Amino acid sequence: MHTKCMGPDDMISSLSGGNQQKVIFGKWLERSPQVFMMDEPTRGIDVGAKYEIYELIINMAKQGKTIIVVSSEMPEILGITNRIGVMSNGRLSGIVNTKETDQEELLRLSAKYL
Repeated sequence: MHTKCMGPDDMISSLSGGNQQKVIFGKWLERSPQVFMMDEPTRGIDVGAKYEIYELIINMAKQGKTIIVVSSEMPEILGITNRIGVMSNGRLSGIVNTKETDQEELLRLSAKYL
């Protein structure tokens, strides 16, 4: 997981945000679940840690895991997904294939029920 800490006795709360996220991922992976649901998995962490978490998410998908990511960061969603469900005012406004969409369409769908 490339977690940076002083030793195994370090409290998770003493780690950086990115390292805390990686510890949480490690705990999930240890249980070998088939479905992951992540809410803002990279909020508040540095770019390097984001990249590592994106790699973990992509590798889990390649292993056949189902991954649901909730994120307000459009580049993140466009970079790590196959399909995107867009919500507008609490309603599903559309589901699109990532390779066939762009930011404009996602913004249009996000404003559909305002």
